[in-house]
Amino acid sequence: MSRTTRREAAVRELLEGPVPGVPPELYADVVRRGNRMLRRRTTLRRLLWLLLLAAAVAFTVWASVARPWVAPPSETTPPLTGW
Repeated sequence: MSRTTRREAAVRELLEGPVPGVPPELYADVVRRGNRMLRRRTTLRRLLWLLLLAAAVAFTVWASVARPWVAPPSETTPPLTGW
């Protein structure tokens, strides 16, 4: 018997056998952990949206104060006075 044939036979044996039951205490643990994971994901998602909103507000305030789209005044030549 080759290695592949043995593996296939073992998988067929597992699939054709009885379905194992889940202990009730394990089910309660899994439900509790799943709820905790969902709460953490929801909290993390909300925090990330809040961070994104804060970054957008900070950028808007900076852009309105600094006005980076306006060209700075030229300082390469002195002003001409007294002509």
